[in-house]
Amino acid sequence: MFDIREIVRDAISTGYLTIEAEDRLRHCLQTKLDRDAIGAFFKLQQCVMEGLVKQQARELLVN
Repeated sequence: MFDIREIVRDAISTGYLTIEAEDRLRHCLQTKLDRDAIGAFFKLQQCVMEGLVKQQARELLVN
């Protein structure tokens, strides 16, 4: 089982969200989440929107 908070920490610290991490996030989002996990996910979304975290999947679509 993957922890959303761990995935978010890794993405924010590296500034990069890999395809594998996105797949793990999708899996996590299909389970019941606690308030902290939901907050972490929203923080990741905000970082992506602000350009602080880049998504590998989006980079592959552009190239």
